[in-house]
Formats: sequence, C-alpha cells, structure tokens
Amino acid sequence: MDTQHNYQEHEIANEADIEYSKPSKSRFLFLLFFFGFFIFCWSGCYKLYEHRFQKNDDIKVPDNTLYEPKYK
Repeated sequence: MDTQHNYQEHEIANEADIEYSKPSKSRFLFLLFFFGFFIFCWSGCYKLYEHRFQKNDDIKVPDNTLYEPKYK
C-alpha cells in the first residue's frame, strides 16, 4: 500500500495533455468540429459540382410529345 502512495506523489501531470486544461480541450474540440464540418460541406458541394446536370441537345424527341404536338 505504501508503494502505491509513493507512486502517486511522483506522478507529474503532462502540460500538453488536453485533459488537464479545460480551455485547451474546448478549443481543440471546437476546431475539430469546425474543420470537420467545413470539410464535410466542401466535399458535398464538390460532389454536387462533379455530378451536375449536363445539357444534351442531341436527344430525339417524338413529335407528338412536344409542347405544340404535331399529329399525323
């Protein structure tokens, strides 16, 4: 039991560990969320841009389905 007590006295907190600093932890989590959300939105916009509608005027439409149909 005495050895465990001595171990705890000599344990030094790591200053770089975010668990010991609430402002550092909240800043880290905010930036993680912000950049994650930004990358998610940017990739969604990029996918929409890549799969955008491309007009094709070479499609042959039957005459009876036009806005002003031509009947026989």
